[in-house]
Amino acid sequence: MVASIQQDVLEDYDPTLDLSRYEFPALDLLKEWSTGNPQVTNEELIANKNRIVETLKNYNIEIVKIKATSGPTITLYEIVPAPGIRISKIKNLEDDIALSLAALGIRIIAPIPGKGTVGIEVPNRKPEIVSMRSIIASRTFQESEFELPIALGKTISNETYAVDLTKMPHILVAGATGQGKSVGLNAIITSLLYKKHPSQLKFVFVDPKKVELNLYSVIEKHFLAKMPGDDDPIITDVQKVKNTLSSLNMEMDDRYDLLKKAHARNIKEYNQKFISRRLNPEKGFRYLPYIVVIIDEFADLIMTAGKEIELPIARIAQLARAVGIHMIIATQRPSINIITGVIKANFPARIAFRVASMVDSRTILDSPGANQLIGKGDMLVSTGSSLTRVQCAFVDTPEVESIVHFIGEQPGYPTAFLLPEYIDGNSDEPGAVDLKNRDDLFDEAAKLVVMNQTGSTSAIQRKFSIGYNRAGRIMDQLEAAGIVGPNEGSKARQVLLQDEYSLEQLLNNL
Repeated sequence: MVASIQQDVLEDYDPTLDLSRYEFPALDLLKEWSTGNPQVTNEELIANKNRIVETLKNYNIEIVKIKATSGPTITLYEIVPAPGIRISKIKNLEDDIALSLAALGIRIIAPIPGKGTVGIEVPNRKPEIVSMRSIIASRTFQESEFELPIALGKTISNETYAVDLTKMPHILVAGATGQGKSVGLNAIITSLLYKKHPSQLKFVFVDPKKVELNLYSVIEKHFLAKMPGDDDPIITDVQKVKNTLSSLNMEMDDRYDLLKKAHARNIKEYNQKFISRRLNPEKGFRYLPYIVVIIDEFADLIMTAGKEIELPIARIAQLARAVGIHMIIATQRPSINIITGVIKANFPARIAFRVASMVDSRTILDSPGANQLIGKGDMLVSTGSSLTRVQCAFVDTPEVESIVHFIGEQPGYPTAFLLPEYIDGNSDEPGAVDLKNRDDLFDEAAKLVVMNQTGSTSAIQRKFSIGYNRAGRIMDQLEAAGIVGPNEGSKARQVLLQDEYSLEQLLNNL
């Protein structure tokens, strides 16, 4: 597979027709960390069962039945209380049961959804590492028919936990420092690299910390997407983040136009039509790879750029699912000024690692529980109404390096996948705007701005039902004409004219 052949394939009907030219990563690149032996002995299980029954008996709570399910780091004890026992009474004994078991911290699920039992999750004395190799090799992952399969780890019942990103469709990852967020992101990326061909999937990596996702720059010409002219495929600069998100909005709008022309409701239908040669590339149709946007340290971006980052993210999260653009954002600061209502509403799937307080847990999951996790990859995954406890698969940095070098050594595309070019209108000098070629909506936008005395690009966008880029160009023309002042970051621009009479005079002189 040489670069020139790859380019020919790209320009042909479907780049996925010949997968033989690309070799998927081998399983041997991953290390086997787990021993495969159960870490909880029968004696320990029996002793814990007796202690739980005895503790509850001390508070006049009779148990009809108790059953244990042992997982890699947690053992779930399911109890059936005698008739007439109030569930809330058991829930209130969380600390007493933890004391009797001498456990690091237990979590009571009262009741377990879909079962007539109360669950008591107790940490194992010797937790087992869940290796990424065992997850990738599992039948659940290998035989999955998901569009974008993500293998996260193992559940309490030792089953591989795999989900489809296209169904989620965006994920919010949060947790305190050092509890496994970066490893979790690497597990998500690794599972996608093991399943998808470079033509089917592209990543956009945003890493304000500059070191977490830098490993993946090796696979730039295979799996990464970037804006034209960007040297570094991993985006670290805040201004470039804004431009890239705006570019992704343009890509999303372009894709919706293609779907409309193709009479397809989603990217899967569109690509199937394209593969079966029912769409002509000469009419502008092209194969659409999935795009997964991964943002690490989201809190840093919000604190630096605020609404300028949040609004394009919210728009992508609201609309981009049907055209194959999905987002995963991670933060170590799950406070309400970072994870706002807009973000939460558009990220129904949440992954919570251990957090410091119940308030943080409620912010992420809308329920307590993340504050009672034991750390080191222990996490709660919320998808809609269900909450699943999973031990995250461990993938070490040398393993990731081996995988990306294996892919990087294969011939790739001539360049990374190029997103639409976006030019930040705010960064240009007002004098560079040609007022002779004013937008058709220029006069109406000028009247709107002067009447409301607010120079807001988003207000123009909403009022005239136009795209953000066009509204931005109109705002630049208004600035060049002397109607509004210069850009002031996330603030609305100052309006320099006070009444419509002054505006009429100015417009007549242009």
